[in-house]
Amino acid sequence: MITDLYPELGRIIGAEADRLGIDAYFVGGVVRDHFLQRPCTDIDVVCISPNSSSSIDIGEALQSDGGVPSIGIELAKAVSNALGGSKVSVFKTFGTASFRHNDLELEFVGARRESYSHDSRKPIVENGTLEDDQRRRDFTVNALAVCLNADRFGELMDPFGGIQDLNLGILRTPLDPDITFSDDPLRMMRAIRFASQLGFRIDDSTFEAISRNAKRIEIVSAERITTELNKIILSPNPSLGLKLLQKSGLMQLILPEIAALAGVETVDGRGHKDIFFHTMQVLDNVVEGERLKVKGEVEDAQLSPLWLRWAALLHDVGKPGVKRYDAKQGWTFHGHEARGAHMVKRIFKRLRLPLGEELRYVEKLVMLHMRPIILAEDIVTDSAVRRLLFEAGDDIDDLMLLCHADITTRNLDKQRRHRENFELVKRKLVELEERDRIRNFQPPISGEDIMTTFGIGPCREIGTIKDAIKDAILDGQIPNERGAAEQMMLRLGEELGLHKSL
Repeated sequence: MITDLYPELGRIIGAEADRLGIDAYFVGGVVRDHFLQRPCTDIDVVCISPNSSSSIDIGEALQSDGGVPSIGIELAKAVSNALGGSKVSVFKTFGTASFRHNDLELEFVGARRESYSHDSRKPIVENGTLEDDQRRRDFTVNALAVCLNADRFGELMDPFGGIQDLNLGILRTPLDPDITFSDDPLRMMRAIRFASQLGFRIDDSTFEAISRNAKRIEIVSAERITTELNKIILSPNPSLGLKLLQKSGLMQLILPEIAALAGVETVDGRGHKDIFFHTMQVLDNVVEGERLKVKGEVEDAQLSPLWLRWAALLHDVGKPGVKRYDAKQGWTFHGHEARGAHMVKRIFKRLRLPLGEELRYVEKLVMLHMRPIILAEDIVTDSAVRRLLFEAGDDIDDLMLLCHADITTRNLDKQRRHRENFELVKRKLVELEERDRIRNFQPPISGEDIMTTFGIGPCREIGTIKDAIKDAILDGQIPNERGAAEQMMLRLGEELGLHKSL
């Protein structure tokens, strides 16, 4: 008996269900997360009418002209009234209703069975029994149900061994996995997402079915795939999920640019590192860096951690396109950062990811991710650090976190040298930012100032003067102050044949 799963709410739902003469159950994630001691605010309630025939089509039960309403919709309205009258959102096409109560999102639906056509993941839905409803769910750990009616309150319904799988940390499907994944291919992404979020192992036969059915993912919309992909990337162990995508063959279909990073090519006995596994290590390092950030040991990120993780995932995506072998140097990847930054927009468009600030952020970090590392290997000049600050702007802290994560060499001496030089770059950044205020700076002299000073209209000379002043400030030739910039403007104007307006 499970009597401590939202007991007050459960008894209210159960009382309303008893009054309406129907059975009601908590089902799915809310039950699973209760056993895993994880918070869950999305609560699914499945409803069954004991007197209804399982052969009645839900479409008939949802007729708007005097037809009998879905029992899920009916129960949702009754429970909402009992809880104070939250607004109920009704989705008649699906026979569902939902509303918010405090910080909880409750969804009510009648039990159903489903059948699928081969070219669509949208099921043909009919009324069904509780076991029909549990059978249609993706995994045994998500097919658990707890009764809410007074006479059986807290009774656990587990027809497919979900509790045992929870205890073993295993993901299995209630039915033949080939049928489960062919019917709704998005479930393959969900299996890998749950493995990544929960740290569970996908049952061998279940994973083999994912590999066999991988091409079925092509009937799923980019938006739905990306929702699951983002959840994998945001999980506590994203590399686990991404490696499973790669191993199953799904990565080649949804992110071929990342799949292409795998493998090592050898010439004259010299190979390069496996870029795919290097990328996974960088992503794990970024996640660890975020944990330190939460503890206050590093600076705050500017955007959601999702986009920093996307930058980590894509930071070397340009390498396959520029990979070359040189007999003296070995393997080189010159210009991979520019190639990768150019690829980001195409990837974002295909996956229906946002094309605004988030895209520009990821492009910037991919483009600049080598700069701090190159600085750390050379003599760290003030000019180079100023330019890095200027180009990175408010994203400099995230860029430095990414670059620190990019140090994955197993050579301990090389690793120590890299980290020591990297710390020098970080100290320089702090010193110059405090002194010169370079981050996101605008040159003290504007185009309008130049036109007013020399009594001219828009022309090429204005850009020439502005760029020269900007470069002089970044190179440390003049301070980032208006007086010094004005003097340089007058000198440059004279050299260009311009005369100060009287």
